[in-house]
Amino acid sequence: MNHINKIEHLGIAVKDIEQANTLYEKLLGVAPYKQEAVESEAVITSFFKVGDSKIELLASTREDGPIGKFITKKGEGIHHIAFDVDDIELELDRLEKEGFQLINKTPKPGADNKLVAFLHPKSTNGVLIELCQEKPVNQDITK
Repeated sequence: MNHINKIEHLGIAVKDIEQANTLYEKLLGVAPYKQEAVESEAVITSFFKVGDSKIELLASTREDGPIGKFITKKGEGIHHIAFDVDDIELELDRLEKEGFQLINKTPKPGADNKLVAFLHPKSTNGVLIELCQEKPVNQDITK
């Protein structure tokens, strides 16, 4: 059984979502297929398909949000690498037992119809890792 299926997307922190959308549209030759706000994370996201993977642009809606803090500290650039998994709860349990530091012990609603959870960069060579699982159609994950 594979624990990690594929790189689901690369998350890139940007200051201006519209400027970044224009830039990546020119670079990739395609428009974003989705733009949405994730209020709980104070972020607006845009997604571009790149082959079997995606690029997620993230712009903060508040300076004190996670992306706002990241940009203030490090500037624009790669924020995280996201991996697709079949069973996010099983993977979180497995990775915690392997010694990885979890930011989220339970999955939470994310953008692009996903359940998400993050591993702390201190335990992954300085890289923020996101685990993503497609939301089950019949499951209300807002609770």
